[in-house]
Amino acid sequence: MQEKIEPRFGFVNFAETWNGRLAMLGILIGLSTELLTGQGILGQIGIG
Repeated sequence: MQEKIEPRFGFVNFAETWNGRLAMLGILIGLSTELLTGQGILGQIGIG
């Protein structure tokens, strides 16, 4: 008996979980570099 394999593309729980995790990681890294350098995120990339 074969198990039904759920696709891993599009708006599925698997993709949304990873999107959330990566977004939280990006915010954490952005805030950490802001604290270490004393510049805002936009200032670090040369916009602000």
